Amino acid sequence: MIFGISEVYFALAVGVLAILYSGVLVFQILRASKGNEKMQSIAKAIQEGANAYLMRQYKTLLPIVILLAVAIYYLVNMSTAIAFLVGVFSSALAGYIGMQTAVRSNVRVAEAAGRGLKEALSMAFKGGAVTGMAVVGLGLIGLSALYLFFNGNIAPLIGFGFGASLISLFARVGGGIFTKAADVGADLVGKIEKGIPEDDPRNPAVIADNVGDNVGDCAGMAADVFESFVVTVIAAMLLGSLANLIALPLGIAALGVLASIIGSLFVRLWTKNIMFSFYVGLFITAAVLLIGTLLYMGGFTNYFYVVAVGAIATFMLFLITEYYTGTQFGPVRRVAEAAKTGAGTNLITGLAVGMESTLLPALLIIAAIIISFKLGGVFGIALAAAAMLSMSGFVIAVDSYGPITDNAGGIAEMSGLPEKVRKVTDELDAVGNTTKATTKGFAIGGAALGALALFAVFATESKLASVDLLSTPVVVGLFIGALLPFIFSSLLMLAVGKAAFEIVQEVRRQFREIKGLMSGKGKADYAKCVDISTATALKELALPGVIAVFTPLVVGYLFGAAALAGLLAGAIACGFLMALFMCNSGAAWDNAKKYIEAGNLGGKGSDTHKAAVVGDTVGDPLKDTAGPALNALIKVLNTVSLVFAGALLVYSLGLI
Repeated sequence: MIFGISEVYFALAVGVLAILYSGVLVFQILRASKGNEKMQSIAKAIQEGANAYLMRQYKTLLPIVILLAVAIYYLVNMSTAIAFLVGVFSSALAGYIGMQTAVRSNVRVAEAAGRGLKEALSMAFKGGAVTGMAVVGLGLIGLSALYLFFNGNIAPLIGFGFGASLISLFARVGGGIFTKAADVGADLVGKIEKGIPEDDPRNPAVIADNVGDNVGDCAGMAADVFESFVVTVIAAMLLGSLANLIALPLGIAALGVLASIIGSLFVRLWTKNIMFSFYVGLFITAAVLLIGTLLYMGGFTNYFYVVAVGAIATFMLFLITEYYTGTQFGPVRRVAEAAKTGAGTNLITGLAVGMESTLLPALLIIAAIIISFKLGGVFGIALAAAAMLSMSGFVIAVDSYGPITDNAGGIAEMSGLPEKVRKVTDELDAVGNTTKATTKGFAIGGAALGALALFAVFATESKLASVDLLSTPVVVGLFIGALLPFIFSSLLMLAVGKAAFEIVQEVRRQFREIKGLMSGKGKADYAKCVDISTATALKELALPGVIAVFTPLVVGYLFGAAALAGLLAGAIACGFLMALFMCNSGAAWDNAKKYIEAGNLGGKGSDTHKAAVVGDTVGDPLKDTAGPALNALIKVLNTVSLVFAGALLVYSLGLI
């Protein structure tokens, strides 16, 4: 019981409260001024492109969802199939709400920037908070409502997690391909060949680039963290059922969502350092979570300390990731300095920084695993992960702030707003680059802990008391699991390369054939670049999705549960480290370029800047496509294995 209410009903009430809070924020955003007619016209183009992409993505996924629902119905049971469909709908809705809010907030942030930094920051964070609170609100409502619907039977809930994982995978993959194809294509021609600014209206790919920020960083990230949130709570509930602690993870999740709402109220311009404003909100969120947990548990119990481990890990991941990706710290400045001698040294240093950046997060997660296991066994690890992800509402609010401010800067540039407005949007956007990086660090760490909890549930369901590393099936599975992140990332990088090639060709054609485009008298065909990015993203997302869903089924069917356990262990360890490496190296290259553009080391247009743009271009698909998609990959592998665990055990050939 929490404050005299059962955990399930408390979670349902907090979920409804989060949705209502999102509604209030939406009302406040929509009441704000949208600026002049030109600003509204640009914002409308971004909105239409984002909507068109998302609708086509959902239509593309519909047959796959129906096919899997039928397979679950026949191979598992109807309850799990129902939960799967609810998970698909909820995850898709979370992404849709986030994107719809972002494409309406961007122009209002650009308008608010004319009144100063304080007003613009408030508007941008409100836009992000709508996404964050909608994600966790829908998650709590889905979990608690299904728990009640199935009369306390939690087994079907893994279907809910699988549905969320599936949408997350495709949202991350498709959105990531779209956003980076447009971004890379726009940069290669606009910045390097033509020497024009990033958001110059003469660049035919500029609208596609802004659309990509929304479908990748808003819709994609929302679906990703929604999935992490629900599957981790489900895994903790399944493990908790063995010790009659089934409702404890749900109660902690609800307390974290309530704490996120309270923490978001404290985000304002306390000092000139915008990032400090977010740290204040994060600290308040963690403090309220711990105070609520202390009251809930009636004292300093082992499980209270487990929750504290999750909260501290969240805070530390923010600090570590900021150190490796922030312009004010050594790693990014080393990458920027390396650009003085060309793109080659810039790339080498960025790769080294990305590799180095895996050390501290890995040690942090290892420490969290050891401490939480000592305090609460395997269930303790799952509860720490649930506590960490219970703060997702606030974290997603900070993440979605990034693409909103990026779009606001683009609208300000393209609509020719005064220099003082662009200065404010640039200041917001510079911090937005860091927030996107730090929240990815959180998402990766949360995915690793959550996947470990799912792995423990799979072992329990498959009757595996231990996994023998000297066993041939396990070794085979380990190698396949460690291989998957490489093949998966390769496919996504190639997809970005293909789409970017088409964008570059189209942008060059328009500059060549549209009279007066470079002088500003001609008008670019923005829709063509949006269409190229959309078509390529939807075409290329199929194969990575098939690999993620069917590889564990094939391995389990051919080689048995032990080999599948090896696959999951290999994918978790390799995927976690690869995701950190790719996201942090990409962010370091990006912010090294931003550091030079701020007037350092020769500034914009210098040879150093041109070298840094090359590094940023290479890093883009690493940090915004392949890296984040590995979160979804390792969780899809685990949820597929869990959903079909029974069938795999019955029908497995056990060839080795």
